[in-house]
Amino acid sequence: MTAVQTEVDLAEFLADARAWLDEHSTRIERVDDTIDWGEGEFSTAVFHALTFDEERELIDRIRSWYRTKAEHGYHAVAWPTVYGGLGLPRKYARAFARLEAGYELPGGHEIISVTTRLIASTIDLLGTPDQKQRYVASFLRTEELCCQLFSEPGAGSDLASLSCRAERDGDDWIINGQKVWSSAAQFSHFGELIARSDPSVPKHAGMTAFIVPLDLPGIEIRPIKQMSGGSSFNEVFFTDVRIPGSTRLGEIGQGWHVALTTLGFERDHSDAQSSSAGHIGGSFRQLLATARGMGVTADPRIRQVLARAYTHARLEQLVNRRVAAPGPEGSIGKLLWTDGMTAMSDAISLVLGARLVADTGEWGTYAWAEHVLGAPGYRIAGGSDEIQKNIIGERVLGLPREPRRQS
Repeated sequence: MTAVQTEVDLAEFLADARAWLDEHSTRIERVDDTIDWGEGEFSTAVFHALTFDEERELIDRIRSWYRTKAEHGYHAVAWPTVYGGLGLPRKYARAFARLEAGYELPGGHEIISVTTRLIASTIDLLGTPDQKQRYVASFLRTEELCCQLFSEPGAGSDLASLSCRAERDGDDWIINGQKVWSSAAQFSHFGELIARSDPSVPKHAGMTAFIVPLDLPGIEIRPIKQMSGGSSFNEVFFTDVRIPGSTRLGEIGQGWHVALTTLGFERDHSDAQSSSAGHIGGSFRQLLATARGMGVTADPRIRQVLARAYTHARLEQLVNRRVAAPGPEGSIGKLLWTDGMTAMSDAISLVLGARLVADTGEWGTYAWAEHVLGAPGYRIAGGSDEIQKNIIGERVLGLPREPRRQS
């Protein structure tokens, strides 16, 4: 992204932002960083366990807050003014998010991050001028929402093995196939689709990307019931879906490059500071509050796992701050993130014991089960841990490529 405006004084920017937030929201009165045990909402969910109507209401509340922020450009602090942003350096976006975290906010949802951080960024980088004008500002304001249509039943971590077909028919394309694990597709207006456009060439070279309207004839979306109770994920079926050539994102046969670009933004946590998105799967603050609530902080084993979890969280923050832009280095942050979620699961299991698996109605205890059940999913989402390690080894460290089956 370019078109950065003349840099204003950070203190002045924050003073103006604080006044604006005071006018449009309510400050959270907190003397320190502790939690009042037994009071308020306590959620550590990794994936939403809401009914369809509850999830839609949550998304609508977040979209309303984004539209309110968009009136002043606070929804896109580091984006160019042509997209409705403020055109300021990313440190201003991080500073605003830290400030925003001190106010009452509507919560978070993955579809917002996918739309604003991943797909808007991909279109800004690889889209045509018409696509940038059509989609980017709208996605940043969350006026329209977008999901990823990448994974398939036979092509999860090995995305290049996908079989969903895109066949040319004059200026149009005909799509046939299936996608799976598509988060929030049932609430999306568009999907970033990667499809097989040429099966005669090596698999990485035969894919093309599209931005597909999800209300077209021949598209069926089926929610998948999760063990955590919700239905955030979906199967998406395409049967002779006709899309115009103007929906193609990037060049024909360059779908792999488009996919890697989007996944690079997904794995990049250096700018994942949107406070309205919350902390996926709970936070160290919640972990510490639970240990205090259970009265076990004097146990040396508990103190050790708490120290390990805190140290990991701080290292993750520092490493992510060093990664200033999406790229293969983002895989380091992705691994740290998933390892941190596993460390959180291990720690809370020791803190709670049987309270973790028995719903006694006790505040802040069984609620952690949502974290423990959901955390393993992020070892796959955005590319499995094994894929991340290959990326780090080959593209960051320059190590020899692993042997691969020829196709």
